[in-house]
This record gives sequence, structure tokens and C-alpha cells, in this order.
Amino acid sequence: MPPITFLPSGVVIESQKGETILDAARRAGLSVEVPCGGRGICKKCVVQVLSGDIIREDNPLLSKSMLDDGYAMACKTLISDGSAVRVRLLSDVESEHGAFSEQSEDMLLVDPELLPKAGEMAPMTQMTAVRPALPVSGDGLSDYDRFASALADALQAVSTDGAALAIHLPLRLLRALPLIIRQSETLRVAYFVDDGQASVVDIQPLGSTLSNSAAELRVGVALDIGTTTVAMQLVELSTGAILASKTDYNGQIACGLDVISRINYAQKPDRLEELRVKILKTINGLLDDLSEEVSIDPAGIYDMTVAANTTMVHLLLGIPPENIRLDPYVPSVNYVPIYRAGELGIEICPDAPVLIAPSVGSYVGGDISTGLLCTQLAYDSEDIFLFLDIGTNGELILGNNEFLLGCACSAGPAFEGGGITQGMRASMGAIERVAIDAVTGLATYSVIGGHAPKGICGSGMISLVASLMRSGWIDSAGQLDRERECAAIEVAGRQASYIIEPNEGMRVAVSENDIQNIVRAKAAIFSACLLLLQNVGLSFDDLSGMVIAGGFGRYLDIDDATMIGLIPKAMHDKVRFQGNTSVSGANLALVSEHHRKLLDQTAKRITYIDLSTDLGYMDQYSAALFLPHTEESLFK
Repeated sequence: MPPITFLPSGVVIESQKGETILDAARRAGLSVEVPCGGRGICKKCVVQVLSGDIIREDNPLLSKSMLDDGYAMACKTLISDGSAVRVRLLSDVESEHGAFSEQSEDMLLVDPELLPKAGEMAPMTQMTAVRPALPVSGDGLSDYDRFASALADALQAVSTDGAALAIHLPLRLLRALPLIIRQSETLRVAYFVDDGQASVVDIQPLGSTLSNSAAELRVGVALDIGTTTVAMQLVELSTGAILASKTDYNGQIACGLDVISRINYAQKPDRLEELRVKILKTINGLLDDLSEEVSIDPAGIYDMTVAANTTMVHLLLGIPPENIRLDPYVPSVNYVPIYRAGELGIEICPDAPVLIAPSVGSYVGGDISTGLLCTQLAYDSEDIFLFLDIGTNGELILGNNEFLLGCACSAGPAFEGGGITQGMRASMGAIERVAIDAVTGLATYSVIGGHAPKGICGSGMISLVASLMRSGWIDSAGQLDRERECAAIEVAGRQASYIIEPNEGMRVAVSENDIQNIVRAKAAIFSACLLLLQNVGLSFDDLSGMVIAGGFGRYLDIDDATMIGLIPKAMHDKVRFQGNTSVSGANLALVSEHHRKLLDQTAKRITYIDLSTDLGYMDQYSAALFLPHTEESLFK
């Protein structure tokens, strides 16, 4: 097969028969953005073929002039067995518009009365001291026999029921045991108990100077794997204090903006492995950064709790996620066994247990289960609440101490800046607020970080649409006013755009298609809320409150959300924005045995409703595809 050269990097590899330019680029270690998951519908993976033979599919997204100039969709263009090929990559998925603001996930977003009580602070991994018997010639006991016996006795002495536990010693530690057992009469053993078995995590000679400062400090990891972002906290296990925290973008974004795109991308085994490697790179990168910040060795971290949606769990474990999107929409696993960090590829102590929060269904995952630990919904409250996690997908839980009802809807990536021409995540340089002059139609705006604008985030889009509505420059169908003269509105054929910032180098424009993406996203969320309530004969007036979770709510204005039809007026004074409850709930499960049990019980209490099979959902959705809604009285 002919060689293929990628520019501007100059990387050269031998092509393989029948592979696409996208697959060849990925094999060469180069990033190509495919938000649609390689279905050929987003145009983000366009490349320019400078020379060589290719087999290109017809695609209406590319004009004749583009085709004549050699442009092609990398995901749908095959390399033939003819001459050498030279390709110029045009997208740079590794460069992000701006960076995260300084508001990291450094707070526990939980009501104080829901925090672990005295005596409940207990991580999965416990520590005990053991004194193995000294070796005696002729007694027939090996080093392992003496160690296991001493550990079993120590654990039985502190057991509540006095039952003996089977002992499991990983091969890594069995290999080290002959040296360790002869270094000290007393050993400090880290272990966790699961299903009647005590599994050893680490062994250290007691009294020695440990290189493992993380083990000395007793640090654990709370992790939230979102479709767009990954948040991590290093937690002091005896107090629950957050030592350091950081958020980064999920490296899988390059392979699809939403879960369906990634499921489609993962259909080939090599692509499934690529997605697994990408999320591990993100996780381990965060571990390195945070460990350096607090001066610990990550190899001494003995505990980890993971909150993630169902698809992210499958991709982390390398499980094909295809059945999540196929009727009857059954995931491969909801309750994941306790695996060791080394098995998963997570670079902490290789035998540390990793607790993955249980999922409820294909589209209500462990990130929601842990999130509920931060609200009254997981506790003995008679008040009825609606919990709403808004991200790439919208997940909803309705209920109280008597029932929990859950569903999910595909909001799309618009609320996180995806699918918007100049959209970006809520990071430095993103326009977050817009005000429109009713007379001139011109905009004033504010930017996260106060710098020059680089794009607009989801809350900025909501602010823009709401302000266009207030000032009368947009109609209920989301169409800009073409009749009045306005320097900020540009019309090109049937499409119009609103120019927020006209200056060269800082220009930010929003098209009517962008506005429609926001309208569709809010319609999906609101109609799911309404349908969930109707399933149990309730209305918004019956709710004691609404909790909105997710980073999206950090910059969201409640008046704007009501104006566009996302949050009804009945909830205006009952909404609480609670931020990333997924990572906060993972923190609670990390440090508290009571909260781990509560997490399991709460997940089992939720009745999952599949909106795709509910005939009324599309009716509600269609009614919500207007600004603010066909029933304006709900919002005005």
C-alpha cells in the first residue's frame, strides 16, 4: 500500500488496504476532530488531499469548488492502492478556545446536614498492623502462610460478627513479601473487604520511613467522568477535606461531542480501544497534576470512586457500548464489580479498589446516582423534588422518600457550546452574558475572565436569545427581524446571523441555525420535565424545589432560562443551582461507608422511564419548539 504523508506535521506512514484517511491519521498519532463520531454529517474532519489516489464518497456538505480543490471528508475517504498520498490536516482538536476559569471543583456541594456523621468516615481501604509469626525450621509454614494467618486473626478481632475472612494477596505483593516480611516484625497492611474476602492493597514495614507520602496522608480520589469534562478531587480520607481539585476536557471529545457519536465511533475494536486510551490519558494527566500540587506519590493512593454516565463507564472499561443505543436499549453492565486500579490502567496504587457508581439505565448513569447523595432525594424527605443534570444529555430524577422516577433526554451539546458555529465551553474567553438595545439592536456583553471574546458558551447563548426576545429582535420561531434596519443582523439568502462583536480579530456571530440548536435543547429538557411529572399526576406547582446540577448552571441566569422556555415561572423561586454534584457525591461515597450503602440503595430505588417509547414525548417536544412555548402562560 502507498505511503501517506500528513501535513503540516510531515508524519509519514504506510497506508493499509481499505482504511480511511481518518483511521490512518489516528494510527499516525494525529488528532482529527469528528464530533459526529465519523458519520460524515458535521464537516469538522475536512482535509485537503494535495496529491495521490483516493476514493471519495459523494457528500452534499462539500461544494464542487471544494471538491475541485481536493477537499475531502477524512471519515468517508478511502486511500486507494495507487500512488503516494499527501494530505493537509485542517483541524486542530488539541487547541481549546481558552482555559478553565479559576473556579475549580474545590468545594463539596452538599447541605451540611447531609455530610457524614461521626463514626461514618470510613473509606473502602482500611489499615491494620500485623505481626506474622517468625519462621521456624520444620513447621512447614511459608512466608505467605504466616502472613495470611496473622492478617486473618487481626481482621477477625475487629470484625463485628467475628467471622473469618478469606485473604487475597495480589501477585505483585506476593513477589515482594519475602523481602518485606524480613524487614520488620510488624507490618502495616492496607486492605479492603468485598464479598467476604479481604484483598490486600499494600504492605509496608511498620516504623520505616515511607516514600509513600500519599499513604501516610491517607489520600483518595473522587472522579467524575463527564461526556465533555472530567473533574477530579484529591481527598484527605480521615476528614473529607479536598486537598486539590482540577477539571479538564475529556480527551474523547475528538471522537464525538455526545454519547451517541462516541457509541457510533466505537463500533470498530481499534476505535473502542482508542477511546479507552484517551480517557485514561485524561485521568492520569489529572492525577499527575494534582499529585504534584500536593507533593504526594500517586502510587500511594489507595482509594478511588468514579461517577460517570453509562456510556462513559463502558468506554472506560473497554466494553462495546453499541447495545446502549439499540432497541431494547440494554447496557452491558449497571453494577460494576470492584476492580483494581492496575486492571483499569489508572496510575495510582495498582491494587487499590476502584468503586464505580452504579448506573440505573442506558442513559441514567452513576453520575446521577452520586449526584442524588447531595440532595434530599436520597434521604428520608417527604418533600417532592426534581433533580436535573444538564449537560450533553439531560438526566432527570423526580421523587421523595416514597418514590424515585428517572429519565434522560438528548439535549445535544448546545448547552456546552457544541453545535454552535463559534460555540465553546464555559471557559476563559467565552461570552457569558449579552444585552440587546431595543432601539438599535446592538449588543453589549461580558466575557468569562474579562478578556477579548473567543466565542460564546451555552449560558451566553441563552442570554443572547432571551435578550433578543425582550428587545423584540426575534420572533417565537427563532427568526431574526429582517424588516427593521440593524447593523448587527446580516442576511445571506434564507439565513440570517446576529453579530455580537463585529471587530476584526474578535468577531463573534450567531446564526439562526445556532439559535435553533438552543431552542431544540431547551425543548428536549423542558418536555422531559413535563412528561415525568405527568407520569405521576403532578405539576410544577407540586414541587418543593428543583435542583439543577452540572457546570452549565454556574453562569445561567434564571430569568433568561424562564424567558426562553427552559424553566417555568412556577419554579422561578424554587430553583437551586448546585454545580457538579457528581464529583461531590463521589467524594461522599469515597470517605463514608454509610454513603456507599446509601448510593447502592438509591440507585436500586429509581424506576427508569425510556422516553423513546413514550408516545407523548414527541408531542410535548413539538410544543416546546417555540420561544418560549406554545403555552406562553407557563413562562410569562
